[in-house]
Amino acid sequence: MSKKEKITVQGTEIILLSHQKDDYISLTDMAKYKNAEIPATVISHWLSTNFSINYMGLWERMNNPDFNLTGFREVKMLSTETGFALSPKQWITMTNAIGIVSKAGRYGGGTFAHRNIAFEFASWLSPEFKYYLINEFERLKIEELQQQKSLEWHLQRTLSKINYRIHTDAIKDEIIPQLVSKEQLMFAYANEADLLNVALFGKTAKQ
Repeated sequence: MSKKEKITVQGTEIILLSHQKDDYISLTDMAKYKNAEIPATVISHWLSTNFSINYMGLWERMNNPDFNLTGFREVKMLSTETGFALSPKQWITMTNAIGIVSKAGRYGGGTFAHRNIAFEFASWLSPEFKYYLINEFERLKIEELQQQKSLEWHLQRTLSKINYRIHTDAIKDEIIPQLVSKEQLMFAYANEADLLNVALFGKTAKQ
């Protein structure tokens, strides 16, 4: 896991991690919205419901080619027993699940789930909490996209400046004869520079 980020939903700080090129949200942090003292128990209660087990099984079948269907059937059978309780680690071990992961560590550790699963958990916690969670998540993704576009633009500008210097040196040495007027020289540079602008940005400097 890498690229740790945080969002705040109704006063609850929630960690987001990039995992296998996707976004995973801390269920442990989300569970603190319901009970800050025993978040692991909150997660276990949700995971033990018939709806959650069926949804998790569906998600894994659609996204995990190594999902253990035999283990899933065993979980389904055990869920009918009185007092049944399922922890994230038990679910992962029995089914080889990838939608939920456990991360060790005092700071930033806990149970994380793929965003689609985390949104289902949020529904169980509170419809209002889910609404604000999705809004904050989308806001973060928009900010990331804008930052990426800004970095790409600055990179293009840097490459343009570097190529411009190389290009103008080449014009000076190879293209423009020594005996030309100052006006002709400036016109040649401008035309060649605009070729770079069109190639990199799709428009001339004037545009």
